[in-house]
Formats: sequence, C-alpha cells, structure tokens
Amino acid sequence: MEVIVLLKQVPSTESFVGISENGLSIKTDDVKWVINPYDEFAVEEALRVKEAHGGSGSVTILSVGSEKAVEAIRTALAMGADKGILISDSAAYNCDGLQTAKILAAAIKSLPFDLIIAGQRAVDGDNYMVGSAVAEFLNIPAVTMVMKETIADRKITCSRTVEGGMVVVEAPLPALITTQRGLNEPRYASLPGIMKAKKKPLEIKSLKDIGLDAAGTGAPKTKIISLKYPPERKGGRMIAGETAADKAKALVKALHEEAKIV
Repeated sequence: MEVIVLLKQVPSTESFVGISENGLSIKTDDVKWVINPYDEFAVEEALRVKEAHGGSGSVTILSVGSEKAVEAIRTALAMGADKGILISDSAAYNCDGLQTAKILAAAIKSLPFDLIIAGQRAVDGDNYMVGSAVAEFLNIPAVTMVMKETIADRKITCSRTVEGGMVVVEAPLPALITTQRGLNEPRYASLPGIMKAKKKPLEIKSLKDIGLDAAGTGAPKTKIISLKYPPERKGGRMIAGETAADKAKALVKALHEEAKIV
C-alpha cells in the first residue's frame, strides 16, 4: 500500500503570533513551528494503514514550504514514515490554497500512490481547500472529515461526520481522505525513531523539478487585505448582594438597563 501524506508546517497554537509592520504577514522570528495538528492525524493514519497491510508499501510525506519545513517532515519520519519530499521554491511561498493544491498535485503525478491522506484543514489558514482541490486536480474521489476508515478489495469505506451525525461512504482506490479529530491518537516520535529519521531519504525540489513554474500555478484567487488583532475583551464584573436573590435582582437590572439584552 503506497500512501502519501500532505503535511504543512504551521505556527504552534501556543505561540504568540504577532503581526508584521506591513499588516499583511506575521512575525516569524520567535514563532515555534510544528506539524499542523490535523496533519498529525494524517501521518498516524497512514502508518496504521501500512501496518494493517503487513508493512508493505511505504508512507511518503509531501509538503510545500520553505526549507524550514524540513523540521516538520523529519518529525513525521521519526514517527515512522519512510521518506519525505519538500517542494521549496520562492515562487511558492505566498501561494493561496488553490495554488498550493496545484503544486502538490503536480508533484504527486510522478509518484505511485493508492491513498492520499491530508488534514481536514490547516490551523493557520483554516480554508479547508487543499485536500479536496488536490483530489480534483488528480481526478480521484475525495472523502472528507473521516472518523474511521477500512480498506478491502481496492475500496476504502469511511465513516465521516456530517451536520447532526455520521454517514458511511465508499470509494474506489486510489482516493484521498481528510482527517477529523477522533480518527486516531498520533504516536510520539521515539528516540530510536528520531535517530533513524536522520538517515531516511528527504528530497527538496523546485517547481521546475515537478514540471511547473510560477505561471503554471495560476494567479491567486484570494489575497490578504490586512491582518488585525481581535478586539480586547473587557474585564468581567462581579455582581454584589447580600443574598442570592439580591444578586439575581441586580444581575437582571444590569442586563436590562446596561447591556439591554433582556
């Protein structure tokens, strides 16, 4: 079973992300970079698929980004993936989701694969686009928000979340699925895994290497107009009163006369 995982390196949600002076990008000097959390589920599921098929085949990590993304790919290799490919090209650094999907699809066309697994979204951009767009460019089925999957007879059967419940979907391989929280619990990279990861193959390619150039990605469909911090929240207010009834009366009065919501 040949499995490809689409991986993105993103700022840690625990890091304070500051806005650059131009108001269009973030400050990266002090940011801690990690594997996108939903992509961790994708890596884990790919490893489980390989294990379920007797360890045959391979798990390939594919990413687009600066050479700093090598760190994230190495982490996935330490978890147990077999090889990594990074598309690193200055023309690709500021691509939107659709352009990124075109780059990933172009890279995948030269690779053997039975299944592609991607996070349902990246926690930095939150656009939910890349996985489904890659499947569209490759003309293969896509099943999103997967909570459970099984593979048999060259078909994948997935339980996926929908509003108000779950639905079971079947698709022929090759196919692409995106992960949902609850699909699995990602394993930690062990010390032996970290040592082995240093020797695993990791290729860094340009757009030219995968048959594209800046024009080949097309014009971006979206652009950042500005970045702003969310408005500061006002401090809470304690309602005073001798008894619970006094506090309730004061609360209702404040909601009615000050907040004007009752």
